[in-house]
Amino acid sequence: MAQYDNGPGSTTLNMDLIKLAPKKDLPFIVITGVTTQNCRDDGFPKSTEFDKLYNISDSILEKLKKITKTELAGTFTYQCERLDYIYVADTLTIRTELTELYKTEFPNFKNYINIKADKDWKAYLQFLYPNEETQEFMANEKVLIQLRQAGDNLDKPRQVDHWIYFADEEDKISFMESIKKEGYKIEDDNKLQNTDLPFQLRISRIDSVNPNEIYKITLSLRKMAKKYNGEYDGWETFVIKE
Repeated sequence: MAQYDNGPGSTTLNMDLIKLAPKKDLPFIVITGVTTQNCRDDGFPKSTEFDKLYNISDSILEKLKKITKTELAGTFTYQCERLDYIYVADTLTIRTELTELYKTEFPNFKNYINIKADKDWKAYLQFLYPNEETQEFMANEKVLIQLRQAGDNLDKPRQVDHWIYFADEEDKISFMESIKKEGYKIEDDNKLQNTDLPFQLRISRIDSVNPNEIYKITLSLRKMAKKYNGEYDGWETFVIKE
């Protein structure tokens, strides 16, 4: 979920495709979907509409798979419209087949069809796939949801542990020198086996974990780790209910 100029929008995607994109055998993208008439005031479809929208998406995919090789990259829902982003190997007859599908199966919905070349998968890499700050939000939110469900008082300062990994020991040492100046303590300094990033650090500091604070902290640590060719790998803490 995200807030855009005219209201909320929702992006769902196959995150694992980042390891394969762009797929050279799928150089075209089909962006297609419908506009629903039953929307909330903010432009997001009402909950009663989603079964219909899922059914339409399933029908679109089933149709395309009969025509050519396909890969569903993601879906974007915004301003009463739900669009599927589907990479395909060939575009021959797709527009005709989709037009007929909408006409016969979903005549009460306004439809949208956009077919274009996208050999570099820009739609996936630059639009659907979350940027660094969004990924940071997603990772933090997973931990915060668990803490909230446990009844945590997120504003209460407590020890927060963070993990960072490095390929080079000198980079790790340089990072350690910088991070100590920020008030962090080195909890563990290990060398792992059979990994591209064998030098592991666990650092800690007393901090609040309310969303505004922890987002700033983790983004800062991620950027600092990158500066020293390292990789920030998240945080954890214990529950405080008082």
